[in-house]
Amino acid sequence: MATRVAVIYGGRSGEHDVSLRSAEAVIRALDPSRYDVRRMFIDKAGRWDPAPLVPEPGANPGIDVVFPVLHGTFGEDGTMQGLLELADLPYVGAGVLGSAACMDKELAKRACRERGIEVVESVTLRRGALDVAPVEQGLGYPVFVKPANMGSSVGISRAADRRELEAALALAAAYDRKIVVERAIVGRELECSVLGNDEPIASVPCEILPSRAFYDYEDKYLLDTAKFELPAKLPAETTERLRRIAVDAYRALECFGMARVDFFLEGTTGRLYVNELNTIPGFTSISMYPKMWEYSGLPFPALVERLLVLALERHAEKKATRFER
Repeated sequence: MATRVAVIYGGRSGEHDVSLRSAEAVIRALDPSRYDVRRMFIDKAGRWDPAPLVPEPGANPGIDVVFPVLHGTFGEDGTMQGLLELADLPYVGAGVLGSAACMDKELAKRACRERGIEVVESVTLRRGALDVAPVEQGLGYPVFVKPANMGSSVGISRAADRRELEAALALAAAYDRKIVVERAIVGRELECSVLGNDEPIASVPCEILPSRAFYDYEDKYLLDTAKFELPAKLPAETTERLRRIAVDAYRALECFGMARVDFFLEGTTGRLYVNELNTIPGFTSISMYPKMWEYSGLPFPALVERLLVLALERHAEKKATRFER
């Protein structure tokens, strides 16, 4: 009997269109002789088609496992994962805690620092108190301004002076009530894919070569001019150190299933900084999470299948947990 897979995609985030492309790639990778795919689309207003999941165990017949292909807010931040937990359905990717912690850039930094993992110095501001003084006194210029809870570089700006900083803060505040301002790192942008539950493994890393001032939304998805080095041209010791840190960060943030760990390698110091973790990375034709695994010996269809198996294994393991006296 074919495994019945519900693919949830679309959603209310600024990454809705990216989700559509990722979902189509995932669906194409599923062998129709082995998997029965059920599409569950969420439009930009949050309406489900054909019908929403019911948050009750046993109330969603015809679904063996869920593959949420939802990037950003209301999909990658723990909210969808909470719904799936209430429905008692196996699902691909991190749980509520890991999803929420990775989505919040400030909380992710805290968790990494607690484990001795280096992250870029930053200042956190709130929408109602966008004071430039802490940034200028603590970081100087240039800086990067980011909504704390957003992905695909949506709402991110580089600021080289006070005028640009004020504009960047206003833009980021349109996407989140919490804004993270980071010291700009001069160096290389690297990525590493991590896969697994209790025994995660890291792929060969890649390097991103942006065509613009930084790797923004247009460079990622619209211009098709960014370049990639796969594998990244690094000394063997640096590659192994990066892969080890990627797994450490994955564990520190309670990730399961998959995550892409993004790094900065500072040119003047050689220090590796964890930038962020994406718990539902892109699965488009240009997305690096599957490309890194393909280079590492795990083709796209096998990767998707492995993620479904990990979801089912984790759900079965959770069944051993008692919820009553």
